[in-house]
Amino acid sequence: MALQIASLNSGSNGNCYYVGNDIDAVLIDAGISCRETENRMRQKGLDISKVRAIFISHEHSDHVKGVARIADKYQIPVFITEKTAQRGPFLVKHLSQHFCAEEIIQVESLTVVAFAKKHDADDPHSFIISHNGVTVGVITDIGTACDQVVKYFKQCHAVFLESNYDDEMLQNGSYPYYLKTRITSDTGHLSNKQALELFLNHRPHFMTHVFLSHLSKDNNSPEIAASFFAPHAQEVQIIIASRFEASEVYTIYEPNNIGSIRKLVMKPVQLGLFEI
Repeated sequence: MALQIASLNSGSNGNCYYVGNDIDAVLIDAGISCRETENRMRQKGLDISKVRAIFISHEHSDHVKGVARIADKYQIPVFITEKTAQRGPFLVKHLSQHFCAEEIIQVESLTVVAFAKKHDADDPHSFIISHNGVTVGVITDIGTACDQVVKYFKQCHAVFLESNYDDEMLQNGSYPYYLKTRITSDTGHLSNKQALELFLNHRPHFMTHVFLSHLSKDNNSPEIAASFFAPHAQEVQIIIASRFEASEVYTIYEPNNIGSIRKLVMKPVQLGLFEI
């Protein structure tokens, strides 16, 4: 068995990630509209009727603005922490279920574990999703690669990893000082350099795919982010998760098949419609 994964959108204009197998799927965050979520899934051959749950990482609008409509229309349970649920009227209450950090949540054939992270939200979490020995992480909106992030990153065969800003672009850019300080703080966002350090120091040998995610529109670019990783990627496929369109759907295989699959993933870094 394998997991199919895709970024439906990634950035400050909305975040939504798809992880599923042949029969079940989950969405991590629902930060784009219901219509756009439906359209992008349809374009990529993904069936929204397979989505058994939506998991919310934190209360910021780029992660929740589509959740109420999607959940209500398709009667999908929404997993959210109690503190996060108290932060806004963005939920269909009878569909909401609370979770705690490191609780094992079984969603049909998928296993989801949330873990606490550092970000400027009330109760932020990231997630790993597993099935038959394959694990995919969604690790974005993090200010630092804390011990929890490292612990779960090491378990991932594929990961959506924050690579939000380029240090020079941010420092030389037009953002006010307070905002630059917020972004670079331990509860802000992860830079290209920090993301690469996490990858170099803690990448498991079985990792095959990294989606560089939540890139800043003003303080980063796909080319710059990719340039950090390209010299070090080796057999890991590096994909840029776009803020404008859904990614392709990638299949992540069970560990026993990784040896044969690795030969297929030695490709250039993919930047949407072009490569470097």
